Amino acid sequence: MQPDAVIFDLDGVITDTAHLHFVAWREVAAQTGIAIDEQFNQQLKGISRMGSLERILAWGGKTGAFSEAEKAALAARKNALYVESLRTLTPQSVLPGIASLLASLRERGIRIGLASVSLNAPAILQALGLAGEFDFCADAARLTHSKPDPEIFLAACAGLGVAPARCIGVEDAQAGIDAINACGMTAVGIGEGLCGAPLRLDNTAQLTWPRLHALWNQQRHATAR
Repeated sequence: MQPDAVIFDLDGVITDTAHLHFVAWREVAAQTGIAIDEQFNQQLKGISRMGSLERILAWGGKTGAFSEAEKAALAARKNALYVESLRTLTPQSVLPGIASLLASLRERGIRIGLASVSLNAPAILQALGLAGEFDFCADAARLTHSKPDPEIFLAACAGLGVAPARCIGVEDAQAGIDAINACGMTAVGIGEGLCGAPLRLDNTAQLTWPRLHALWNQQRHATAR
């Protein structure tokens, strides 16, 4: 028994651009008189660009202080800083174990999808040399709701032509785990402090096909009882 597809988040799962996001948001926040640190940045994992901006403004006590046009300009400034920093990414920026896992999935005919709220996901995959490894990447620009809403994972399943119940989703953020569970997929969590995933690993080096296969069989046997 094996899943029909494995669907991955991008940041923190395929590569780690969390620090690049933080540096860009820190500069934009400072322009508005708000100071943020890496601990606060953990709250932004898996959250859309505008959603992240709203959280930063709320943190600084400036909810409602900016017009929609001003907020759009701040978000655009952050994205420009972030896109510039993506030039530092290379195939060596792929997290440990990911390349071999993708190869193992491909060998077994398991579909591979991406469910990232990053509007820069295609450019990131290109920089990492992984663009050809994914059968379908959900388009974050078409989203109505961000994670923990399951919309992006459902879109990835639809694009791959698979049922959510036949898929494994891999995430490093609680909002992502919640989204995976909400659409009936089997969740794998990467990192500490994550709840609701039947398999939680400390890092991507532990994310192997034998572990995913064992999880899948375990979940199927539990359902059959």
